[in-house]
Amino acid sequence: MQGFLHRAAQAALASLVLLVFVGATVRATGSGLGCPDWPTCWGCLIPPWKASQIDPARLDLDRFRRNAERHGIDPATITPETVLSRFNPVHTWVEFLNRLTSLPLGLSTLALFAGSFFAERRRGWLCVVAFLSLADVAFNAWLGAEVVHSGLKPGVITLHMALAFGLICLLTTAVRLTGKASMRPVASFGPLQRRIAVVSVLFFLCLVVEGILGSQVREHTDELAKSAGHLARAEWTGLLEQTTIYLVHRSASWSLLVTSALLLFWVQCSPRPSAVRPRLLFVGVLAMMVMGVILAHVAVFRVIQVLHVGMTAVLLSVAWAWLLELFTADLVAKEAAGT
Repeated sequence: MQGFLHRAAQAALASLVLLVFVGATVRATGSGLGCPDWPTCWGCLIPPWKASQIDPARLDLDRFRRNAERHGIDPATITPETVLSRFNPVHTWVEFLNRLTSLPLGLSTLALFAGSFFAERRRGWLCVVAFLSLADVAFNAWLGAEVVHSGLKPGVITLHMALAFGLICLLTTAVRLTGKASMRPVASFGPLQRRIAVVSVLFFLCLVVEGILGSQVREHTDELAKSAGHLARAEWTGLLEQTTIYLVHRSASWSLLVTSALLLFWVQCSPRPSAVRPRLLFVGVLAMMVMGVILAHVAVFRVIQVLHVGMTAVLLSVAWAWLLELFTADLVAKEAAGT
């Protein structure tokens, strides 16, 4: 059973990271309303390829009119014809694939929760983490529907991403709980280990804050796609620089580089036999900085946007796994063996 639970936790975490990449693709391509209804897509279980395949009778025109009114559009102008004129097969199928990608996440998280009651060890903690993970998945699925129903309301999108970040930490914890590593808390740290612990926590907090700020910057790029879509993406940076949130996000990215460099330096100075995760974090931050430079000084390329968001999810999982390792007796045992 323990092996099954470990594989279920790994599958859920991998599905979530993939979903973040796919979700970033949805936003970068402007496909968020490719399926304007939920849980169906243009009134169908399987999306249409062309507008002629859509049955207008299956569409909730009242909801379309309410969304139009929220955006300052006269509801009387919303007719079956105007709704169908928005149909874009590429956007529709990108959004539909986003929904399909969420299925493995939901099923593997459900399997993890059901199996946690039969865990051979750490049953109590695993049940709690699995329940919170399942609750996060369920609530975020509902919130995903609200994102569609709200017409991509900015605050809802940021909350959607924040919950995904929380789920990454929960599932990373589940992977460790179902594995063989120790989960006993460390009784005390030496001076060097204390510095490593402090900078590790600082790095994680900076990463979370940067992720949330980045999601808000993406809201601005979504608005630019609507209001300044006629401009070349190379010109978007000048418009973004007029917003405080973008300037803070860009400047604060240096905190990740500094903290990850300090972490790697101090870990290499310690008697630890391995520094794999700190190296991954430092290399990942360097890659993020390169992508940030491209976005800030070349153009807001869609593929770079997707990689930028997806890399944040990967770094968050690695950083949280590192913290779990750092604050358990497993680290103390390794250091004792190395001295």
